[in-house]
Amino acid sequence: MKDELHQYLRIARENMLWKLDGLSEYEKRRPMTPTGTNLLGLVKHLSIVEYGYFGPTFGREFPARFTELEKSAAAQLNSDMWAAADESSQFIVDLYREAWLHADKTIAANDLDSVGRVMHWPAEKQEVTLHRVLVQMIAETNRHAGHADIVRELIDQSVGMRLGNENMADGDAAWWAAYRDELETAAREAD
Repeated sequence: MKDELHQYLRIARENMLWKLDGLSEYEKRRPMTPTGTNLLGLVKHLSIVEYGYFGPTFGREFPARFTELEKSAAAQLNSDMWAAADESSQFIVDLYREAWLHADKTIAANDLDSVGRVMHWPAEKQEVTLHRVLVQMIAETNRHAGHADIVRELIDQSVGMRLGNENMADGDAAWWAAYRDELETAAREAD
């Protein structure tokens, strides 16, 4: 079961990075919602979250650069959700891949029932198992992959679950326009 859960996490990670393919620095960073949601910020956020859940939770230290990012995120509200101008896309992607390696070592070294502590959770919920943390991280990563899918569609109309399995209806631009019009009509009629 651990291998299966780990594979789901790996797929979700790759899906996140796929959303960056072919975009300019601006497009990767562009705030696309009123709350500033942007692709590169989602990746940066997941890097820090994955380090936290699979690092200190199980008694493993953050590498120095993650300690600095965590301090920065604590000092400046939401700084983990966007990339500063001096943080290149490659820096953020490398950070994420580094977090994967760190997490993968924790996953490999522990059984699903190994116990850790998530210190920022309420006291009565802090004690967790590796199983719980794996499920949490799969959910978190897929949640943000869904955000990334919508953000990417807003940027350049690219959609899909993952490379090679877009999981979308076969339709050209005209079909999608007609489909959207049909949904708009149904929404208005329901109102």
